[in-house]
Amino acid sequence: MGFGVALAVAATVVAAAFLWDGSREQTQGGGDYAFVVGSPGPGEPAPDLALPATDGSTFDLASFRGETVLLYFQEGLMCQPCWDQLTEIEARFSDLSALGVDRIATITTDSLDLLAQKAADEGLTTPVLADRDLAVSDSYSTTSFGMMGDGFNGHSFILVGADGTILWRADYGGPPDHTMYLPVSSLLEDMRRGLEASG
Repeated sequence: MGFGVALAVAATVVAAAFLWDGSREQTQGGGDYAFVVGSPGPGEPAPDLALPATDGSTFDLASFRGETVLLYFQEGLMCQPCWDQLTEIEARFSDLSALGVDRIATITTDSLDLLAQKAADEGLTTPVLADRDLAVSDSYSTTSFGMMGDGFNGHSFILVGADGTILWRADYGGPPDHTMYLPVSSLLEDMRRGLEASG
């Protein structure tokens, strides 16, 4: 009886691992930061995104057709490394621009008023978007790649092209590493390699 239960548990674990790996492409980042590529991925249309931003506007992805937009989904207020990541991204924006990025927005599931205070405290200029009901995060499946459960994003970057098609994607926040910060040099290298491979 005990052996049968153990066998059933083992079969379940193997099946879950197969489903995890089979639904996402396993990839290794150029800077030794492992990531997977969630769905929707490169070549697929980016889901609609219209969320309130900390500057008082609504960030509507469709309104930026003709520009390449980097979406950075992150854990939010509890994750200081996520904000350090955004600070470094802002400081290195010219390097991202050299890869074709026109605009950046970051998305968390926290309340807008607290995000506005955090953005001000950190001196950030990037629009911070509040996805309180997780509708957008779920449509991009970014809640599948974190350590805090499916109510939060992990650490995902999705590059949306001028025509609304996803050009590149990397989800760093999933198990086993749960990466919540990576040097922008690694981000740039992973993005460059991904764009070259799809180009």
